[in-house]
Amino acid sequence: MFTIAYQTAKEMDTQTKKEKKKKKQKAKKNGFKKFWKLGVDAYNTQHFDISKDGELVVREGNFQYNIFDIVKKYGSPSEIFFPTMIEDKVRDLIDTFNAFIKIYGYKGKFFYHYPMKVNQNKEFVLPAVAEGANLDISSVNELHLVKRMIEQDKFNTKIRVTCNGPKTDKYLALIEELHAKGMNVIPIIENHHELDALKKFKGPVGIRVNLNIKIKSHWDKKFNYFGFTEDEILKLGKIRNLTILHYHISSQIETLDGLIKPLKRAMGFFATLKEKNSGLDTLDIGGGAAIPYTKKNLYNMKNLVGRIVKTAKTQADRLHLKHPNLIVEWGRFVAAPSQITVYRALAEKNIETKNDKVWYVIDGSFMNDLLDTWAIHQKWHMIPVNSMNTKKLKKVWLAGSSCDSDDKYTAGGDGILLPRLDDVEELYIAVLDTGAYQDALASHHCLLSSPAKLIAAHGEIKIGRKRETAEEVGKEFGW
Repeated sequence: MFTIAYQTAKEMDTQTKKEKKKKKQKAKKNGFKKFWKLGVDAYNTQHFDISKDGELVVREGNFQYNIFDIVKKYGSPSEIFFPTMIEDKVRDLIDTFNAFIKIYGYKGKFFYHYPMKVNQNKEFVLPAVAEGANLDISSVNELHLVKRMIEQDKFNTKIRVTCNGPKTDKYLALIEELHAKGMNVIPIIENHHELDALKKFKGPVGIRVNLNIKIKSHWDKKFNYFGFTEDEILKLGKIRNLTILHYHISSQIETLDGLIKPLKRAMGFFATLKEKNSGLDTLDIGGGAAIPYTKKNLYNMKNLVGRIVKTAKTQADRLHLKHPNLIVEWGRFVAAPSQITVYRALAEKNIETKNDKVWYVIDGSFMNDLLDTWAIHQKWHMIPVNSMNTKKLKKVWLAGSSCDSDDKYTAGGDGILLPRLDDVEELYIAVLDTGAYQDALASHHCLLSSPAKLIAAHGEIKIGRKRETAEEVGKEFGW
């Protein structure tokens, strides 16, 4: 009996030690997860985690992708795109607007228009459309892609397509052609040339106003050549088939006031414009919704959408105005979080004047692959792909592989913390939120190849674009 009791006690003690060890390991893992800002909605990292081996994991429902295993297999630099993240964003955005429309008793409808200029890759556009997104077009070539999708029966012909950007003769001709075929294509008039060219257009049109209001934004410009001033539009009087008033204040607007203040003014102007344009029924507030990148204290989507719907209703009721339909064109908000870009650290170099930092040279180029790093000094959320559970970190600046002194990332001089190269066999670095604008702006400075494009969906990895060979890059320059 004593032996049995002793064995039972020993087994219980062993079980307790195992449970304590698991709790300790879990606490340690959660500590690293918190340090790298993973699993946090406010950083758009709710799908990101760390494996037991300290490697970056991205989850898609109950599927999961080990990023270290992927880049070991497919090489670097690589862009890894998660289409379900776009689907989730579009679905949540539409559902949230419709929920607040119901809560506040708003009588207008909501339409989300994905702006193709943010990322024209087919793998990005189709998931957005699949979840109910309409499209916003900025050039004749983008509209040509829509035409192809219609001809291939990829798009429902009832999809709404707003056409922004300067209208060339080819652009105007294609708008006319698609309208004649029954497509819901709506040109947004930007200037007097377009106004004259579209006088005989039989479909609905919109007009862009350059609101007389300024907000605090990195992209705010002293002079803006898009659209008409408020006074110019009012002098036009009645505009044939006018249905949409469109404005776009800025991009990456980081305060709620920066989005709500222009909306209030636009609602007032909408009411004035409607006095002579009875068919005007839609307000397109453009883009501007921000994503966090490295900043946590941004508004969340529910607060933003709730404020927009409530403000639109309050202003419309005050002005005795029929509630207009609402359009938003939040492209960065939808596309950016769906892609990460991964590089490998090649070497370390000392910085004589900065003893607390070193250079890590990577196998890609910021100027080529992530142009906003150089063009607008974008700060990125960067994390290691492997060795995420080490406490031995070093503050580093990153240098690209091109022969250019501007091909670097220093996080504004502060540097970023990464594992020490001496302690790891190899180190991969992930840059988060790279799905917006970077693909279209990519270049071939120093004839460097573009990263491979990998599509992670339904638990599988597919190659969307192979890493270019020297011959393929050379051909683009006539060699």
